[in-house]
Amino acid sequence: VQLVEAGGGLVQFGGSLRLSCAASGFPFSTYDMRWYRQAPEKEREWVAGITNTGSITDYADSVKGRFTISRDNAKNTVYLQLNSLKPEDTAVYFCNAEGAAMGFLRTYWGQGTQVSVSS
Repeated sequence: VQLVEAGGGLVQFGGSLRLSCAASGFPFSTYDMRWYRQAPEKEREWVAGITNTGSITDYADSVKGRFTISRDNAKNTVYLQLNSLKPEDTAVYFCNAEGAAMGFLRTYWGQGTQVSVSS
């Protein structure tokens, strides 16, 4: 199983980035996907989620209206579009997969990608 994030980088206040997370080794289209982030010396926090079909999305209040989660099940990839970035969005962003397999709840994590926003 692999989740590989990409697209992070350094951006100025108000800028945009598009993160991607490529999945392999599990039935991607049956798993809900989420993005989390962790800033220095802070706990990991949930950012956004999308159901396995992409029909339902949800966002943390802190990013609602600025971030958009989407997925392409044909490409086994989930995306996070980050707009109107603020310095407080600086964190390592992780993608997460959660689904049921053989009666067990399984969850997988990527290694993270750094997003840094300068003021």
